[in-house]
Amino acid sequence: MPANIITTDDLREFKMELLDDLKELLSNQNSGKLKKYLKSSEVMDMLQMSIGTLQNLRVNGTLPYTKIGGIIYYDAEDIQNVMTQNRIHNKIE
Repeated sequence: MPANIITTDDLREFKMELLDDLKELLSNQNSGKLKKYLKSSEVMDMLQMSIGTLQNLRVNGTLPYTKIGGIIYYDAEDIQNVMTQNRIHNKIE
């Protein structure tokens, strides 16, 4: 099996490609190109929670949602607001 040699130029090129990709991701996030509405499965993945927990947040009114044709959608901004409102600040003395 032939060996591949990586040069400093290869690493520099990789770094530049990686930086370009990160800049694009950040600009997409800042320009609002990220999804506005998320499905239940996306919210569960994002917040690492079970379907039962997500259902409880809907039922008790913590997390607003929209149901269209059997599919439940959540506004990404509402999720961010709920996370911010429930932030706990512990004082370390």
